Amino acid sequence: MEKEKFRDLLDISPTLTEAAGAIIDDSFTRCFKSNSPEPWNWNVYLFPIWCCGVVIRYFILFPVRVLILTIGWIIFLSSYIPVHFLLKGHDKLRKKIERSLVELICSFFVASWTGVVKYHGPRPSMRPKQVFVANHTSMIDFIILEQMSAFAVIMQKHPGWVGLLQSTILESVGCIWFNRSEAKDREIVAKKLRDHVQGAENNPLLIFPEGTCVNNHYTVMFKKGAFELGCTVCPVAIKYNKIFVDAFWNSRKQSFTMHLLQLMTSWAVVCDVWYLEPQNIKPGETAIEFAERVRDIISVRAGLKKVPWDGYLKYSRPSPKHREQKQQSFSESMLRRLEEK
Repeated sequence: MEKEKFRDLLDISPTLTEAAGAIIDDSFTRCFKSNSPEPWNWNVYLFPIWCCGVVIRYFILFPVRVLILTIGWIIFLSSYIPVHFLLKGHDKLRKKIERSLVELICSFFVASWTGVVKYHGPRPSMRPKQVFVANHTSMIDFIILEQMSAFAVIMQKHPGWVGLLQSTILESVGCIWFNRSEAKDREIVAKKLRDHVQGAENNPLLIFPEGTCVNNHYTVMFKKGAFELGCTVCPVAIKYNKIFVDAFWNSRKQSFTMHLLQLMTSWAVVCDVWYLEPQNIKPGETAIEFAERVRDIISVRAGLKKVPWDGYLKYSRPSPKHREQKQQSFSESMLRRLEEK
């Protein structure tokens, strides 16, 4: 009798699976969707005002912002290149100046978006055995945090001009790069992280434990790597106000260059950053539980919803054939158990 009931259940299981999968897909993909702003130029009175805004943003603000960023790069490169090559024998002084210059160029980047950033809490300091973790919306998270304090960030290796900056300028502040598709990179990065947090002279380490950009409405699961280092974890909550522009970077649909152009042609980027109370792992608490507790703190402060998904599924989701094979093997194992009874 039990066997027959189970067979009946298996007959309808594909339908149930598809329905559950649709719900899960909707819940998962919602974390990575950029919500389009509602149009407000829908009548004859508002349309001329909207047109004036477009002219101001694209033909006045944008050229001024490009000029600001160009001046910033001229100042930065004319200072960074001599310092980097002429102070080779004075590492402590060279690193201090390079750190200040990286903060400076990040400030120029924020100015090129007319960034209105409000920082809450004490400014990060250089101390051994501490790591900063933050929710992740865009690569500009790093720029916004870096203008306040020079962090060494762990980040996916990018191609193009961003990759060039990573392998040259950002190397000077101790940043660590990895390739998401390379399994061996994880062990190498884990060792570099452990070595970095032990150094008193190293820049504070910044990690985005979600591992991918999320649309600033949700937080996905935090990877446990940052919480296994045996050091103090300092949570940082970042919340963007979308009144002028959505700061979420959907890397699958938009290059980072186009993302920057979108920000530079908006009215302003408005953002709040909270440096929250440092946390330590509790007795008997696992790294995963510690990560979830810190995620709770960040989510509550930034007003974000927690979802139980792994952000890496954004890049490698199981194929329908793989799911079908798993379902088939599960059905066969359950039937064997019933037959044994």
